[in-house]
Amino acid sequence: MKIKSLLIASAAALAGVSGAKAADAIVAAEPEPMEYVRVCDAFGTGYFYIPGTETCLKIGGYIRFQVDFGNDSNDVNEGDWDAWTRGRLAVTSKSDTELGELTGFIAIHAEASQDSTSAVTDPFYFDEVYLSLGGFKAGTYLNWWDANDLPGELDDLGSNRLTAISYTYTGSAFTAGLQIDEISNAIGAAGDAQNIGIEAVLQAALGPAKIELLGSYDNAAEEGSIRGIGSVAAGPGTFYLSAIWSSDPNTYYASAEWTVAAAYAWDVTDKLQVIPEFQYFWNSLDAAGEFDGDDFWRAGATVNYKITDGLSSKVAVNYSDATDDWAGIVRLQRDF
Repeated sequence: MKIKSLLIASAAALAGVSGAKAADAIVAAEPEPMEYVRVCDAFGTGYFYIPGTETCLKIGGYIRFQVDFGNDSNDVNEGDWDAWTRGRLAVTSKSDTELGELTGFIAIHAEASQDSTSAVTDPFYFDEVYLSLGGFKAGTYLNWWDANDLPGELDDLGSNRLTAISYTYTGSAFTAGLQIDEISNAIGAAGDAQNIGIEAVLQAALGPAKIELLGSYDNAAEEGSIRGIGSVAAGPGTFYLSAIWSSDPNTYYASAEWTVAAAYAWDVTDKLQVIPEFQYFWNSLDAAGEFDGDDFWRAGATVNYKITDGLSSKVAVNYSDATDDWAGIVRLQRDF
């Protein structure tokens, strides 16, 4: 009986010890899978996949320091020079869909220390914000009048940032596009604040030469403008020639009835580029807002220098026959 009791007590003790050890055992938790940021090379350099999606994202922009000089360059203090800075942040999203490439683009600008009326009232603004699918594009962005001009800082060939919708067909040798613009408070609108404009463009590449023909009609002003730009590789650089005719002042072009501009982008070295430019205006815009002003010309040069990867400088100087005045810029820019 004593032996039986001893065996039962020993078994109970062993069971207690085993239970205590089981209760004290530490079970390591399974590590959660870590999702690394993946590089997306389907749309060029700089893109990465948004974790958990098949959408590619790219973040870029620049930081710019610039000094403008010339008569009344500082339009608040009426000074002859103005130093200022700008920050640009651009975000691009892209993905492939069954309907084509889907793109979203946002570019935010902000000026600091700029003594100008526009900078004081609106230091932060969307430079461009749009979406596109295949050849369709909608949003607020620089139109063809500004997107394709000469490479220097002298020319006046039109500049508009409009809210628009467009379709562009891109072929192997040529591109054709049609765009409808919202025009607000257009020149010549006579109180009609909201209206539309139409743009049509045809671009072609012929070996070393490129040509573009752009036509626009401002329905508010009931006037139109036509511009042609051509370029050809010549020697150590590229020669550019442009001409514009405008029926009367309108949203797309209002500087003169006729103008011709020429430039040569001379690649002196891999880092240094020199761009002389010349532009002539016939029947310029007068004080009454009509094309009855004097003819005049402008001439100047732009020097671009790549200091190092991501950092560049620009110096531009030009002379205007209309005002008998010199003006220009000195710029440092860090791109990323």
